[in-house]
Amino acid sequence: MKRLFDIVFSLLGLIILSPFILVLAILIKEEDGGSIFYRGVRVGRHGKPFRIFKFRTMVVDAENIGGPSTADDDPRITKIWKFLRKYKLDELPQLINVLKGEMSLVGPRSEVPHYVNMFTEEEKAILSVRPGITDWASIWNSDEGAILAGSLDPEKTYMEKIRPEKIRLQLKYVRERSFFIDLKIIFQTLRAIIPS
Repeated sequence: MKRLFDIVFSLLGLIILSPFILVLAILIKEEDGGSIFYRGVRVGRHGKPFRIFKFRTMVVDAENIGGPSTADDDPRITKIWKFLRKYKLDELPQLINVLKGEMSLVGPRSEVPHYVNMFTEEEKAILSVRPGITDWASIWNSDEGAILAGSLDPEKTYMEKIRPEKIRLQLKYVRERSFFIDLKIIFQTLRAIIPS
């Protein structure tokens, strides 16, 4: 049921939003001529790596000139970054990952290998499900960059202020997951990002 839901709604989303996605792609390309998508490596279900689709919101080769945590005042971010991140529009291309079966609409947010390698045995349960575009942790911390802004060490701030609660909420999802919970998370995510 969950996989069928993912296929139907990711396909519908890509079709309905395709004109909007095209406009965003053009704006990103025009800003600095770099690639439209960010294709970083993430760790998926059962520890299988995959390349995520996201609209690029940072300068070309940002990974080589900074760490994995991004603050709102990070010098690597592009001009269009604020608009894309505010409404989570940079996440739209992940519908491609959902359609391919690498991700789900709802599930623990996918992580870079750097953080997955830190998982304890208990935390490895997070890898038993497909990572998602949204989850409880995404709703709890919808603006990670704001928390990291101004920090002299964004990586340390992330590890101390964000990661522990993020892991707790991801494990909560794994233990309690159901189709009803997924619908509840989707509804709360939309309510959080759509302007009232």
